[in-house]
Amino acid sequence: MNDSDKLLDLLPDVRDGLNRKERLVLYCLMQTQNEFKDRNVPTITLYGRVLEHIDMSQAEFQHILSKMVGLTRNSDDPTRPGQ
Repeated sequence: MNDSDKLLDLLPDVRDGLNRKERLVLYCLMQTQNEFKDRNVPTITLYGRVLEHIDMSQAEFQHILSKMVGLTRNSDDPTRPGQ
């Protein structure tokens, strides 16, 4: 993989703002939910499915999941509206 490919993995797509890895996590989640008949998918199962497609650290995977569900480093900030 050359430098331009690595850069393309990080850049968000103009259509939805997701980068390649984020889109892959969503794709694997959708496929696995279908297999589980729309039940909750265990995180470790999803991580395994993602690893079948792309190399990703556990920390990066957790960061993507947190970002997708709206959890950020400041999610426990009591000054945020709606808390």
